[in-house]
Amino acid sequence: MSDDPGKSDFRAGFVSFVGRPNVGKSTLTNALVGEKVAITSSKPQTTRRAIRGIVHKHDGQLILVDTPGMHRPRTLLGERLNTIVQDTLGEVDVIGFCVPANEKIGPGDRFINEQLDAFPRAKKVAIVTKLDATSRPAVAEQLQAVAELRNWDTIVPVSALTSVQLDTLASELIKLLPVSEPLYPTGTVTEEGLEARISELIREAVLEGVEDELPHSIAITIDDIIPREDKDLIEIFANLFVERDSQKGIIIGHQGKRLAEVGARARAQIEPLIGSQVFLSLRVKVAKEWQRDAKQLGRLGF
Repeated sequence: MSDDPGKSDFRAGFVSFVGRPNVGKSTLTNALVGEKVAITSSKPQTTRRAIRGIVHKHDGQLILVDTPGMHRPRTLLGERLNTIVQDTLGEVDVIGFCVPANEKIGPGDRFINEQLDAFPRAKKVAIVTKLDATSRPAVAEQLQAVAELRNWDTIVPVSALTSVQLDTLASELIKLLPVSEPLYPTGTVTEEGLEARISELIREAVLEGVEDELPHSIAITIDDIIPREDKDLIEIFANLFVERDSQKGIIIGHQGKRLAEVGARARAQIEPLIGSQVFLSLRVKVAKEWQRDAKQLGRLGF
């Protein structure tokens, strides 16, 4: 392969990872990009938008489109998240079906595998994630089980946390892309704007340690990002929306302790991103049943 992206053997295109919630799609995206472009959490439905991360290699350019996990929706928000997935899969060149090495293939995996038939244009790759979480015999058993689901273009086992096989995965994905000029300038890692990335980092900080019913109810908006003229400081004013007054109390915590912890965690992620100290103002507000309300969903960016 030539190192010159202008040569005719250079490839570029779009890849989307799919799978049940929490199979490691966002972690894998970040590991391949080499920078955090998608937030991660143990909570389901952490990803709410199609987030593009760009991987630059000497022989090709991977545009990874991280999407929400496929699920059976219970709210209007859930329906819209599924629509994002369907729209994305209809346009990408390769679909990477992610299955964790440490969990048996279940009905949810089979359901998603069946959905892939609706996207004949895309090549299909199976990715067995979380190699670090189980034994070699268990990995071998999982690879065999995955192979029986369909005739994949390739199957690659990886660990995003320990970087095992990441280069192999990138190489195999690039082979399946069309010959193309680079689609993004060298050095670009994501299309996400600064405001969107900050709001996602705040939401990630909120998700840590909250009750199981809360993650779906949390939404973040940014009112202002203001550089201070008298010192090297960026002031960020953000709103944290929940659906009920009881949830507001949970987020704030006793004497504001939990909200202060959220702010500290968020600042620790935001400051390296923008290269400056941050003053972060978080206001917790209630938008009743916003997941089921079309107007409120629109106002919150969905």
